[in-house]
Amino acid sequence: MKLCILENDYLDPAVEATYQGYGAMFERLLRDAGATGDFDIFNTVKGQYPETFDAYDAVLLTGSRADCFSQEPWVLALRQKVQALLDAKKKLIGVCFGHQLIALCLGAQVGRAPQGWGAGRMQYQWLAPDLPQAQGRSDIALLASHQDQVFDLPAGARLLASSEFCPVAAFAVQDHVFCVQAHPEFVEDYSSFLLNKRRALLGEEKYSACMQGLAQGHEGLAVARMMVAFINAD
Repeated sequence: MKLCILENDYLDPAVEATYQGYGAMFERLLRDAGATGDFDIFNTVKGQYPETFDAYDAVLLTGSRADCFSQEPWVLALRQKVQALLDAKKKLIGVCFGHQLIALCLGAQVGRAPQGWGAGRMQYQWLAPDLPQAQGRSDIALLASHQDQVFDLPAGARLLASSEFCPVAAFAVQDHVFCVQAHPEFVEDYSSFLLNKRRALLGEEKYSACMQGLAQGHEGLAVARMMVAFINAD
């Protein structure tokens, strides 16, 4: 496997020494899920990209504090790259911001969620028990952190996961797009750090409920196994 990770943010200095970056978090997760081979990480906020994507089996887009629909120059440049990759049917994995940006490039509506922040451990219906490594599951619990959402399923896409809070929680397009709103790469301590940063924004009731939910764990590794199977599929 040769994977290109487009890292669309940078970590808070308070936790950077612990987690290194979102690209590193994904590499750890995917290797835990059985991935082997080379991982190359490029930070798009800094304008970093490979000279060509041809050598890569897939491209993974991480989350970001930015809006995928913003007019920031680096976001506009990334959207152009993603549109070209979609046109070429390069295998793409999108997570949170990446999920939203790919959906936007596919013509879906994306915007600020009127119900507010999705945060902490969230439960979703899993609608694709037949996917490789899905193991017949009908639900999944993942760690989330987002204030934007995909409002409608892109044309030609298959809905993979849904909840009342986030109806388009994961989707796929044929064998070349796999996107999920939540963060399989997060660990409980990092989710706790984000919740503490946003405590005043969330309000005490939601903050407390989210913190308590972290004790129940999450199934990010299960999603990672599906991602590895997606990349490795012919």
